[in-house]
Amino acid sequence: MVDASFLAAVLDSLKDPVLVADTEHVTRYMNKAAVAHYEEGESLIGLSLLECHNKQSQRMMIEILAEMHQGLDERLITDDEEHRIYMRVVRDSDGRVLGYYERYEPPREKGDDQDVGG
Repeated sequence: MVDASFLAAVLDSLKDPVLVADTEHVTRYMNKAAVAHYEEGESLIGLSLLECHNKQSQRMMIEILAEMHQGLDERLITDDEEHRIYMRVVRDSDGRVLGYYERYEPPREKGDDQDVGG
């Protein structure tokens, strides 16, 4: 079994932000890149992500989490010239939804029409 400090070290080695939230949208973990990326830094841990998003984003996050409970694995939530951000489900070994995290990718190249499915 891998211990929590080892997993934190692995996540901290990633250059992209990783922010993990539970099924109540409460931030449970941020890697070093996420702490540096978000203006509020570590103060987001323990806070609801719904509180720091507008009504439209709140609705989207709630709807996507509901779809994750129905089997969705991932949904593209931001696609702009800086990056693509996905909301990705976290499940336990029995398939129960524990929460989700934001996953970053570089922006897609012009002419790339690929879309992400569930």
